[in-house]
Amino acid sequence: MKAYAGQLLYINLTTGGIQKVPYPEKWARRYLGGTGLCARLLWDSVKPETKPLSEENLLIFATGPLNGVGFPPSGRYVVAAKSPLTGIWAESHAGGFFGPELKYAGYDAVIITGRAEKPSWIYIHDDSVAILDASSLWGLDTVQTSECILAETGRAARVACIGPAGETLVKYACIIGDRYRAAGRAGMGAVMGWKNLKAIGVRGTGALEVADFDGLRELAEDAQQRYTTGRWGRACQESLGEFGTTGLIEAEQKIGRLPTKNHWSGVYADAKMIGSEAIRKGYRKKRRSCMGCNIQCKYVSMVNEGKFAGSLSEGPEYETVMAFGSNCLNHDLSSIIHANMLCNLYGMDTISTGKCISFAMECRENGLIDEDIRWGDSSKIVQLIHQIAKREGIGDILAEGAREAARQVGGNAADYAIHVKGMELSGQDGRPHKSAGLTHAISVRGADHLRSLSSLDELGYVDVVKERYPDCAQEVLSLRTEKGKGRLVCDMEDLYAVVDSLLICKYGTMWPPIYYFDDFTKIIPALTGFSEFAEVSCVRELARRICLLRRAFNAREGITRKDDQLPKRDLKEPMPEGPAKGQVVHLDTMLDEFYGFRGCHSNGVPKSEELRKAGLEDVAAELEKLGMGPDD
Repeated sequence: MKAYAGQLLYINLTTGGIQKVPYPEKWARRYLGGTGLCARLLWDSVKPETKPLSEENLLIFATGPLNGVGFPPSGRYVVAAKSPLTGIWAESHAGGFFGPELKYAGYDAVIITGRAEKPSWIYIHDDSVAILDASSLWGLDTVQTSECILAETGRAARVACIGPAGETLVKYACIIGDRYRAAGRAGMGAVMGWKNLKAIGVRGTGALEVADFDGLRELAEDAQQRYTTGRWGRACQESLGEFGTTGLIEAEQKIGRLPTKNHWSGVYADAKMIGSEAIRKGYRKKRRSCMGCNIQCKYVSMVNEGKFAGSLSEGPEYETVMAFGSNCLNHDLSSIIHANMLCNLYGMDTISTGKCISFAMECRENGLIDEDIRWGDSSKIVQLIHQIAKREGIGDILAEGAREAARQVGGNAADYAIHVKGMELSGQDGRPHKSAGLTHAISVRGADHLRSLSSLDELGYVDVVKERYPDCAQEVLSLRTEKGKGRLVCDMEDLYAVVDSLLICKYGTMWPPIYYFDDFTKIIPALTGFSEFAEVSCVRELARRICLLRRAFNAREGITRKDDQLPKRDLKEPMPEGPAKGQVVHLDTMLDEFYGFRGCHSNGVPKSEELRKAGLEDVAAELEKLGMGPDD
């Protein structure tokens, strides 16, 4: 097949078995790759009785057909498994160079099962695949681990690894690739740690062939122009290029959507102290990019003075600044950069870590715990990061995630655990931005912005909205109304399903809104030669199939409308201040609309006829056998 490496690599850590299997063309045409491929693999092999931390759970590293062919920005890969944090569907994405390198080595995905008897790491060098002893690496942080493997491989490999938090099974431990790029959410690092797998090193020297070289080259050149010139080029370079994602601090503050004090408020009085200008002027040292990217949104930051002097890491991203900053009422920017560095070294998701700390702060404020954890205490934030990673003291409870921590604390602690389906909310709030609330509620991996968040209403792209949704443009554009948001979020979920299966970056698709379904009718055929995707209807059918399959996976796990919910804070506590003062989320109206567009019953379970129309007859049959259907 064109644009694919053509092989799936299966590794059983229990037996040491290694098997290379041809990538079925039927799967490529039906699921494309990346997230779509993971959905098929997890549905087939990971059943409701499969525990997240078990030999039977799959750990998948997958690429898409766009990786490694020089199209910007496509230096991505996805890691998928059943989540130890939520117990349901999980996927986590990262950028850098690891994904393309895996394809150059000859593999579109690595599917790992079992559990090694002792700490191990996998080295993939083209046709050579070996499971090696990692006893000397166990206990090392992610940078130390990467450096050891680079030394072992002549500095030729790309490395994805876990840190100590993955080893101690922190439920939101992440996987770090290329030293700083995190497959951050849902605890993929804990799955890797339970399997006694410290790292994967990849070295590839092969090449990829596309179906239409000249056509794809023209599309790549056009992409470079879009990302660097004109309206969208200016948007990319004046925001992401200059500030990275931290420019969102000011944007979210303006609309009252900057999570503050554990999502109590949407405005932060000290926002300027942690904003993009403060970071750029005081801490930014170097600009970086993922493979083949013209945006170059990544920065290296360093603290030069004070008690956190010497702290050095890539980032921090908006989500990290929010999580340890406004979310904890902490305006000490140097401590935020230090916290980001520590989470990268330990291998922990910064969003969940920050939200578990703010949960503890609010519990302390309300007399539920005795630990001296106070709002704005930057030293305590840093101390808690160490305790969580090492599972020491209260860190052992917080390492389980906010939902489980609330259960252990008791009382009304659940009111302060800001999560959906067990995953802590990312840096949005549904009260000022209604479609963001729906996005958090319906996401298949829990409170998540990367599967269906719309920037169209958030940033007011009037012309784009009128072109895409001419019959409901005003409803879509209104931040404060629930009308039209089910359609919008369903459409975004479809779009990002294609994005995450091709494996192109969200920048250029989520924001700015450069690429849409019609663009993929040119890109996919030029890559793969799959001519059916020259029709928008076929691209949309692909997206719908992937979205329904992921939702069916969760339905089989018992996830229904009762779980597509938001924290009490969003639903019952009016925004206390700012532009959205007095707002709450009226979720049911949006859920009804979303389920209608998604093809689900009113309880959120996919309809059998919709699954069959999407070519998922076996999935429909299994849900029917389990009695999964309408409430009545």
